[in-house]
Amino acid sequence: MNSEIDIVIPVYNEGGNILATLGAIARDVKTPARVLICYDHENDNTLPAVRSNPDVYRGIEIEFVRNPTRGAHGAVMAGFAASTAPIVVSYPADDDFNAGILDDMAGLIRSGYDIVCASRFMPGGSMQGCPWLKAALVRMAAFTLNRVAALPTKDPTSGFRMFSRRVVDGIEVESNEGFCYSIELLVKAHRLGWCIGEIPARWFERRHGTSRFRVLKWLPAYFRWYRYAFATTFLRRSPSTVALKSSRM
Repeated sequence: MNSEIDIVIPVYNEGGNILATLGAIARDVKTPARVLICYDHENDNTLPAVRSNPDVYRGIEIEFVRNPTRGAHGAVMAGFAASTAPIVVSYPADDDFNAGILDDMAGLIRSGYDIVCASRFMPGGSMQGCPWLKAALVRMAAFTLNRVAALPTKDPTSGFRMFSRRVVDGIEVESNEGFCYSIELLVKAHRLGWCIGEIPARWFERRHGTSRFRVLKWLPAYFRWYRYAFATTFLRRSPSTVALKSSRM
């Protein structure tokens, strides 16, 4: 089966979450899809959980992708490098409640959008149980980037995001920490004038395991792309300043 969507899931000991997530994907996603499980080390408890329970995700192709480095950023980049489908989405390992929106997100990509954001802050979306510091920073960044810097999404910092092949193959990722690649691709696509859309999504604090989101550690890296978005809007930066993968364009 040729997948139309490659679902990149970075994992780090997600054995307590991954089966519910894969079950939701198998149940709710109608578009032909492949799941790329991107991991750091062979003793990650996600791997035996997946391999021992194929009935949970019957009908979904699974591929395991070893991260040649370490950390969330490296895992996602390894997944992007291994992807071949025309649509690629970075999807949380503990999300067993949003799989049903992937078909609609893919529909927007097929209609001409290059990035579709799963938005917690538009009507129909929600964010529940988030630690107060993370919630405050995320909401402040989202409000200012949308209302002041004019990014065309109400949720610019989320790592749950769908990309066209043009974005994955065409835009150079300069970030090397956490989930900063996601906002980087967003603000660079915006500077290029590429189409960005959004669909409401829900977010709940995880039930099992430890989040890999490091607010204070990654804040300087995020701030770089925060300034980039404002420069695009107020300094009228040229699209030619965007770093592109010239070997693939």
